[in-house]
Amino acid sequence: MSDALTAPRLSVSDRLQPHAGLLVVCALLLVLLGFGVYLDERFSRLNNLLNIAEQSTDLLLVSLGQTLTILAAGIDLSVGSTISLIACLGSGLINGDASRVLPVVAGLLVLAAAVGVANALIVIWLRVHPLIVTLGSGAVLQGVTLLYAHGPVGKVPPTYSMIAYDRIFDLPFGTVFCIALYALVAVGLRYLPLGRYVYAVGHDANAAALLGLPKSMVTVLVYGMSGLCAGLAGLYLLARFGVGQPYAGVNYTLASITPVIVGGTLLSGGRGGVIGTFVGALLIGLLNNILNFMDVSKQIQLVVQAIIIIAAVSVYVERRRTL
Repeated sequence: MSDALTAPRLSVSDRLQPHAGLLVVCALLLVLLGFGVYLDERFSRLNNLLNIAEQSTDLLLVSLGQTLTILAAGIDLSVGSTISLIACLGSGLINGDASRVLPVVAGLLVLAAAVGVANALIVIWLRVHPLIVTLGSGAVLQGVTLLYAHGPVGKVPPTYSMIAYDRIFDLPFGTVFCIALYALVAVGLRYLPLGRYVYAVGHDANAAALLGLPKSMVTVLVYGMSGLCAGLAGLYLLARFGVGQPYAGVNYTLASITPVIVGGTLLSGGRGGVIGTFVGALLIGLLNNILNFMDVSKQIQLVVQAIIIIAAVSVYVERRRTL
């Protein structure tokens, strides 16, 4: 008798279990959409939905890198400071000169990736927990940013601002870029050996090391990507605001973790994925848009995000026990 005939049949609940987190966040997204329409009929207009997608670009970018570090059982608390540093340096170095845009952007992306690689090397060489390492490096980066700029600094030419406001096939450029980037990373995680190594290291780093998997290379890769994504977010915020703000990235350290957890990625690593993070970031953007419709202040919005994290972590703890 063939294996196909003797293998036990999986129930519907068993088949849905790996995707439970993604299904829940998609359901919440639909519920919020319905509530927004009930709250104000203008909410469902195409322009508003496109604005939500556009305003979620920065969170989508920084959360992508955060997802990779958490999948590998790490965390990056330096992303907010990296965003601030890149935004201020970009604005100050470009200073309205269109001819400087390409070299400055290229150099800053290399710098942002180097920050992530430096975090990884400290974690590897000193064997210090990533939370401590990235918290410390984040403080250093924010200090460097404040030494460079005590307030708004520099400016960018109008052509650079098109990054944030231009559209492709009526879709915001940033949204199209994020869709392509997330799709690329999702394919890499699923089909490339290095992607499978990320899950293996996150699931059990010691077992991965015994199997000869390149744990150090995975650590450098995910933190380098996290730094790069934070750099992209900083450059995108610079395009939106037109000027560098020394505290532009302060709130993103917390905000970048929210879509990851809400999207179903376990804090212990090894389970989850970037698709859940993508939907989770849109969910947060949608929630913030609804709160704006309700005239809720930014401070209260941060409180709501903190509550969401606590609730998501509670679900995560229960889910981990089940797994």
